[in-house]
Amino acid sequence: MSKRMVADVGGTNTRVALWDPDAAEFRALQTYINRDHQQFEDVINIWLDHLTEPAPTEGCIAVAAAPSIDLVSMSNMDWTFSCSHIAERFNFGHFGWINDFAAIAYSLPFLQTGDRHTLYEGHETETGKLAAVGPGTGLGGATIEQLDGVLHASSCEPGHTGLSPGSDFELDLFRVLNSRYDDIYTELLVSGPGLKRLYETIGELQGVETPSLTPAQISASAQRGDDEQAELALQLFCSLLGSACGDFVLSNGAYRGLYLAGGILPGLIPFLAASDFHH
Repeated sequence: MSKRMVADVGGTNTRVALWDPDAAEFRALQTYINRDHQQFEDVINIWLDHLTEPAPTEGCIAVAAAPSIDLVSMSNMDWTFSCSHIAERFNFGHFGWINDFAAIAYSLPFLQTGDRHTLYEGHETETGKLAAVGPGTGLGGATIEQLDGVLHASSCEPGHTGLSPGSDFELDLFRVLNSRYDDIYTELLVSGPGLKRLYETIGELQGVETPSLTPAQISASAQRGDDEQAELALQLFCSLLGSACGDFVLSNGAYRGLYLAGGILPGLIPFLAASDFHH
């Protein structure tokens, strides 16, 4: 079987590897920071230049983008590319793509116990949809179900749905944001940039000058407990994420189970479990 270039193309990073179906293994895994490259083709070119074995003849990538046939326009950055053009330029006999959370959804039925961490036990069921939701540069989601013995994943856009305040404090925060944005959509607050936005708006509401921190720094400070505004921002982030996930499951009928993914949550598991996410 042909070796294949595979890639996870997110809003911040791109991970590229070689998949060898005969050995059932990934090799030549490299991670690239998207802002360092003008276009996705530059990443492929660099990866191929450093590959120490024959170039693959096929490609399959998962991208943070809305579904389309050939032209891929990414959701949270300015990369746009044609799959047919990439296939021609790099001599791929076949080159295809799927939404990044559809790719995550396809993996869900095959996860083993060691591949996941259970936050809340549900009720075991053999049928119905599974769902995946995850914050990163944006907020992605997908569902998967089995129809006539075949798995079908559907990519969704929970990040672009509406978001409602659930407390008086959240209402005050939304009033401030509503004066600056035409719409309070979910990933405006439930994402990496959203966590920073929460942190800075909380400081403004409380009359406290907040330092310019990255989302990772805010998260780390909140978990150490050395910044009251950071801790409150992360608590609100988890609560709003829970609200968004509940709406997503109800809207899609994904009662078989919800999986959390994305680049932010793996480092937040203890904090998330103790938060109001599940309330």
